Amino acid sequence: MTLGSTRDQILDIAQALMVERGYSGFSFADISERIEIRKASIHHHFPTKAALGAQVVARYRSGVRDGIAALMAISSPRARLQAFVDYWAQRIHDRTLSFCVCAMLGSEAETLPDEIRAEVRQHFVDLGRRLAAVMEEGARLGELRLAASPALEGETFMATLHGAMLSARVLDNPDSYLSVMEAALRRITAGS
Repeated sequence: MTLGSTRDQILDIAQALMVERGYSGFSFADISERIEIRKASIHHHFPTKAALGAQVVARYRSGVRDGIAALMAISSPRARLQAFVDYWAQRIHDRTLSFCVCAMLGSEAETLPDEIRAEVRQHFVDLGRRLAAVMEEGARLGELRLAASPALEGETFMATLHGAMLSARVLDNPDSYLSVMEAALRRITAGS
């Protein structure tokens, strides 16, 4: 196994464990068991759990930025929002990523190490800004009908998205996510 692939496997397992259990719910021993390497080997790549957690979130945020950039190529703001909803619906349904890593970590923000909390906070700021820009453009083009400022509508959409993920998880019903998000989209598109 190469150095890069071991590091990537550690990051993959740590991310899966964070989504499954939160930051405080896993240890290097859990990772060691899943990929059958010694804890010392994990420490070779990531000296502390905080360093590992910060790298997981930084990598996740990079992937989100790439995904959002691809969505921005869709000409219709309404279609961009639908694509974003559909992206998560697919991952929740097939259980490849049943919850946003940053939303999960956000629920334990007060207990996170500073470097992880900063990464999580920046994820929320960045996503909120992107959604606000989509809301603003959609209102300008007449595709979206906003009841509040684009910034607040973006925050509302993000909160609804994360809440719908949580409901789907708690109810063990992936379809509930899509039902909630379709209602959220109807709210801002009805009569526009």
